[in-house]
Amino acid sequence: MASLKDLQNRIKSVKNTQKITKAMQMVAAAKLRKAQEAAESARPYSDRISAVILNLANSMSNAGDAPELLVGNGKKDTVLLVVATADRGLCGGFNTNIVRKAREEIVAIEKAGKTVKLFLIGKKGYDQLKRLYGDNIVEYISLKEERKLHAGIARNIGEKITSMFEAGEFDVCKLIYSEFVNVMQQDATSKTLIPAMAGMGSEDEAEGKHAADDVFAPDLKGAIYTYEPDEAGILRVLLPRNINTQVFTALLENQAGEMGSKMTAMDNATRNAGDMIDKLTLTFNRTRQAQITSELIEIISGAEAL
Repeated sequence: MASLKDLQNRIKSVKNTQKITKAMQMVAAAKLRKAQEAAESARPYSDRISAVILNLANSMSNAGDAPELLVGNGKKDTVLLVVATADRGLCGGFNTNIVRKAREEIVAIEKAGKTVKLFLIGKKGYDQLKRLYGDNIVEYISLKEERKLHAGIARNIGEKITSMFEAGEFDVCKLIYSEFVNVMQQDATSKTLIPAMAGMGSEDEAEGKHAADDVFAPDLKGAIYTYEPDEAGILRVLLPRNINTQVFTALLENQAGEMGSKMTAMDNATRNAGDMIDKLTLTFNRTRQAQITSELIEIISGAEAL
């Protein structure tokens, strides 16, 4: 049985841990508000640019002029998975859920006899995936040193993806991240970036999540638009920007999801620490009472012996 001193030290240690988890919960709650606002503000722009691309693609008279970023290069042999996770832990199952989604995609792609390449954003995803798929990793970017997410980060990532596609290093590109729903729910999501048309027909959009058709259709009202320059010329400029936008939106969604998951995890940790303190305090009191009773018995027995 632990001594009273050991129990006191354990109670003190758990109380210190509880203070830390409570502070982390409050910090995450403060950051969550800003992150959630940023993610929700980015969604309309992401939806709009997808809708514009979809409308331009449908308006093209000659499908043969469509850029490869829109319709693909005609092959699906090599798939690049861009997996975005957090650089820090202590946020529950947030990173694990994204990695699990990535592993499911990898298994499905390899079963189809295709080659998988990994473009990893975030240290936690890299640490988990490198154990089994280290040879598949072609790029790794950590955002740990970045104080704030900005469009320049997504632009650099998007330019690397575009350059790799133009160099023929892959045929299809998918982005895996966590879509923020609320504090308690963050859904691991897979979205096709290249070819763009494939990404606009995803299962999530079929369920009504940020559907491009629904966003753009109300503005058309049956009108026919004439584009200058032609649709293909506009798409060549717009498609790389769309990749940057989708990556930036995913990073903002991840940031909000990370803070929400961290706030929930730290709240649970604080509650668990309180329960442990109560149990240790009860054990301490019982042990102390037992020692006092034992000492009283010894004193009484000694007095009767005299």
